Amino acid sequence: MKTFDLLGSSPAQYSAMGKFRIQGSPVINLSDTVSVNNNIDDTAVSKKPSETVEVTAEQKLAWLGAAEEAARLAGKEVRSAFYREKTVTMKSSPADLVTETDQNVEKMVFSFFRRKFPTHRFIGEETTAAGVPIELTDAPTWIIDPIDGTNNFVHSFPFVAVAIALAVNKEIEVAVTYNAILDVMYTAARGVGAFRDGKRISVSGATDMHESLVVTTAKSLLTPTKMADTFHNLRSLLERSRGIRNLGTAALNMCQIAEGAAEVYFEFGIHCWDMASGALIIREAGGVVLDTTGGPFNLMGRCMLAASSAELAQTVASGLRHDHKKPDTKEPVFLRSTRD
Repeated sequence: MKTFDLLGSSPAQYSAMGKFRIQGSPVINLSDTVSVNNNIDDTAVSKKPSETVEVTAEQKLAWLGAAEEAARLAGKEVRSAFYREKTVTMKSSPADLVTETDQNVEKMVFSFFRRKFPTHRFIGEETTAAGVPIELTDAPTWIIDPIDGTNNFVHSFPFVAVAIALAVNKEIEVAVTYNAILDVMYTAARGVGAFRDGKRISVSGATDMHESLVVTTAKSLLTPTKMADTFHNLRSLLERSRGIRNLGTAALNMCQIAEGAAEVYFEFGIHCWDMASGALIIREAGGVVLDTTGGPFNLMGRCMLAASSAELAQTVASGLRHDHKKPDTKEPVFLRSTRD
């Protein structure tokens, strides 16, 4: 039996005769007659939105390879525009911006996946902003944030991510978060593990707030009440932790938890496309992802609390003042841990 290194190169380069291994991960058995390629026919897995889809290891390989390829193509477009003059449009406030690059990258990624997987569905930040409703069924659905950290992008602050996740049966199966400016790729496959540039990563495992770094985003232009709640939360955590960091991008903040660079992340008001890739990456790295109240994580719930341990997550949840936003969808989507 052969063993293959998935993240060293494209899955399309591999023959699936026997077994493959993603660096340091458990061996995954494949049929001796299967040939892996990124152009796999997914017609059988999405005939009807209501049908439960069976996910094979072959499909997961193809999906992850395609997600990495799409992220790198998108990243090239983001880098090419990063230091150029940008066309910026305000959405809901002067701090909520969109650029033509956001829109172009989302169209590029959607087109890429439509060519490879014509039966798959899509949820994207910019199409949602344009009025397309969010709908997540059991059918394979790509959830995409073309530029997570648009304010950073506008100011040429080099923490900008392309975030891509694939949900099947309302579970995130593969995820990619790519820092397009610094060329750092975080990936995960459900039940397999989390990786940074092909090397396995894991959370720090810290349980004590006094030994923890916190990452979050302190939003501007809030009402006086919301500003007071924000200051309360920051002060409460500053008094008990080693400090607070803010990269200005939810997706990359989450990856800091996954690779053990920080121990706590929380944020209110974010959307499913901000959270989908990071949620899987953190969980596959051994971390905990919850609602900010300490309850089960709802992908459509507009908030997240992540930590390096369950004890730390509950400690933080008990002291937060919460900012509940209207969910992305009426129907909650509770993601199960791979350890469930």
